[in-house]
Amino acid sequence: MDRAPAGGGVPSVPTEVRGLLGDLWQAGHAAYVVGGSLRDTLLGRAAADWDLATDARPPRIQEIFAGAVYENQFGTVAVRRGDVTYEITTFRSDHDYADFRRPHRVEFGDSIELDLSRRDFTVNAMAWGSKAGTEPALVDPFDGRTDLDRRLLRAVGEPDKRFAEDALRMIRAVRLAATLGFEIEDETFAAIRRHAELVRHLSGERIAAELDKLLAAPRPSVGLRLMADSGVLQHVSPDLASQAGIAQNKVPGEDLWGHTLRSVDAVPADRSVVRLATLLHDIGKPATAADGHFYGHERVGAELAEAFLSGLHYPRATVERVVDLVRQHMFAYEPEWSDTAVRRFIAKVGVARLDDLFELRRADNVGSGRPADGAGLEELRRRVAGQLEARVALDRSGLAIDGDDLIRELGLEEGPRIGDVLDTLLEQVMNDPTLNDRAKLLGAARAIVEAAT
Repeated sequence: MDRAPAGGGVPSVPTEVRGLLGDLWQAGHAAYVVGGSLRDTLLGRAAADWDLATDARPPRIQEIFAGAVYENQFGTVAVRRGDVTYEITTFRSDHDYADFRRPHRVEFGDSIELDLSRRDFTVNAMAWGSKAGTEPALVDPFDGRTDLDRRLLRAVGEPDKRFAEDALRMIRAVRLAATLGFEIEDETFAAIRRHAELVRHLSGERIAAELDKLLAAPRPSVGLRLMADSGVLQHVSPDLASQAGIAQNKVPGEDLWGHTLRSVDAVPADRSVVRLATLLHDIGKPATAADGHFYGHERVGAELAEAFLSGLHYPRATVERVVDLVRQHMFAYEPEWSDTAVRRFIAKVGVARLDDLFELRRADNVGSGRPADGAGLEELRRRVAGQLEARVALDRSGLAIDGDDLIRELGLEEGPRIGDVLDTLLEQVMNDPTLNDRAKLLGAARAIVEAAT
């Protein structure tokens, strides 16, 4: 069934993309925009990447577009226009999905309808364009436009076959449900349940890419709950899946998994690392549950978080940030803290991590049914800000002297002894910032050295 886009007009296709279509039409080929960019445009959303499909074979596409690069054996050619790279793929039908991840080979074709039949969901199986010499129109052989209006995700053809071809489509389904605010059609969801264990064949990188997109949704809990309910989560992270049913003395009637979901939703969408850390902040609780307590869950959770993220091949910098946040999220502030205690807290957490840790605690508070800035969080923020504004020394680099001064003024030799003296001086300065003066520190350092001889 062909339908006109919303409003009765044509999709809002950028000028550069229309130019690429026009070049292919002019060369005598069929050409269409396809996939998520078309779907998002029809929904009135901004399209991220524009993908094109054509009956032209890869070498022919390279002839039409100077400098085009044939990227892979699946028929995709990259064409650069200004600072943007567009992917143009030859019509194809996939064959031999032996590993539940990708086709072992493809056959190129001449039909846009056949090309669309291999796609995942009906809302992604539409195209806009034409054959050479005809007027552009919407091609919609699987009634994706109706599903778009119904805000429904439905597999193209037989859902069991679609998910057996590429298991990532199951994770993509729950991600799209969260990011687009769609429901998953009943038979499609039932097929996800039947094939959930196939996600174990997926690479960590592909799962991580979908998880990042899911966590960027307005309410990640929608997709995360679907992952759990479908059984997919059990094969992505058994530790997270085991949170279901574990009692929490927080929000009445809500288990540990519910607390995690509520907490993740409470983190602003632009704080991706904090959302990831919040998802994992209590991952150690099931393993440490005893008599209603979870002693040491932050330490165990840090280990489990590192294993999980490393298994998905997240960048090392991201792994370290998240693991550190999980390890430190159980800090307990008391109004009786001295300024020295506040400075020690800053030094332990690290200035670069403070804002992330406070955001995680704020979300944890919300997930626990408490005020966002409860448990003295706002007061601690103010006190930390005051110490930072005073530019107090929090590590060796903040001291008024360094190792070279100790060598030059006290005659010390290079080695671990210098570090020991500097650490002792830092302890003194943490207790009394007025000691952070060159002359005072040199005098204190001399006393330390003499006392040790």
